[in-house]
Amino acid sequence: MAENRFSKKDQRSCEKFLEPLLALPGTQFSRLGNFGDSGGSYFLPRFTLGQLSSPDVFRIGIFAAIHGDEPAGALAASAFLMEAAQKPALVENFLLTSYPVCNPTGFEDNTRNSRSGRDLNREFWRQSPEVEVKLLEQELRTQQFHGIIQLHADDTSDGVYGFVRGHTLTENLLRPALLEAGKILPRNVNALIDGFAARDGMIHDIYEGVLAAPEKMDPVPFEIILETPHKAAIVLQVQCFVTAIKTILREYRGMMAFANDI
Repeated sequence: MAENRFSKKDQRSCEKFLEPLLALPGTQFSRLGNFGDSGGSYFLPRFTLGQLSSPDVFRIGIFAAIHGDEPAGALAASAFLMEAAQKPALVENFLLTSYPVCNPTGFEDNTRNSRSGRDLNREFWRQSPEVEVKLLEQELRTQQFHGIIQLHADDTSDGVYGFVRGHTLTENLLRPALLEAGKILPRNVNALIDGFAARDGMIHDIYEGVLAAPEKMDPVPFEIILETPHKAAIVLQVQCFVTAIKTILREYRGMMAFANDI
């Protein structure tokens, strides 16, 4: 199982983490960039799966581990890729692009920030010099995603919750995703979560500088940030994320099919 590939005591290695994903059937792997650090040479891994040749598919981006000390997201992105490679129906009508490790140095060091000392998830669209941010901004500009899903873990929350932004249908995607994930771990239903007003585990505000679609995108993508309780068992966090991703894709597929029939 993907969620058992390392423990908290292990020295993490991006290279070893990615090994099981490199030979997945029907999956294309790319290295984004090539940037050096005192600890070695790094890149951002990108995996693409789905209907590569069809112009009418829905393009979805999944981003994880931009905070290096939140491994559940990376493990969940990996686990979903493995399952989807074996069950193509999961990504029918989709072109899925997954970035399981957006902060490789932080991931290896088990730190929130990158090795430069920056919180990368406060650097977007601010002319950041951070290479990881520049690479991801380029992807967000050029991939023209219909939907963006981010995976995070919150060490101040005892339950699952999420942020919504972008397309007006986003809340209708997150609500059922939280309902299904809440069967695995409790949902955070507090009126105030992470300093933001919340309702039913959903937040409509956001921190400045987080990974997000650029302004004036066409089409306007839905944007969902999923948060699991960091202190929960990592296997349960992974299950929550994978369940939520499946639910979002299923609901989105259904909504688009309904819209096409109108």
